[in-house]
Amino acid sequence: MKDRRSARRYDLSLPVTFRVLLDEEAVSGIGKTRDISNHSLYFMIDNNLSDGAELNLKMALHAEVSTGGSEVFIKATGKVVRVDKRSGSVDQKVGVAAVFER
Repeated sequence: MKDRRSARRYDLSLPVTFRVLLDEEAVSGIGKTRDISNHSLYFMIDNNLSDGAELNLKMALHAEVSTGGSEVFIKATGKVVRVDKRSGSVDQKVGVAAVFER
């Protein structure tokens, strides 16, 4: 299978909070990034999201990761492009691929 990624991905485990509007109800949650690029991210969560869902995302780069020696917060809006659903076990996390829109 050919890798279609246009930007380099960085293996980076960061806490991420998300907010999404589902059926006219706002749902919030927390997860952890698996990798991130300047165009997109892949993160793991406990609950399912739908392809195409609009997301508000917030991540924190800890002082040891950021270049300035202090914690940096990143806010972004994005869209879910793929959901890797659980394969049997309810304890298993759901993988979400999203692209940054803003």
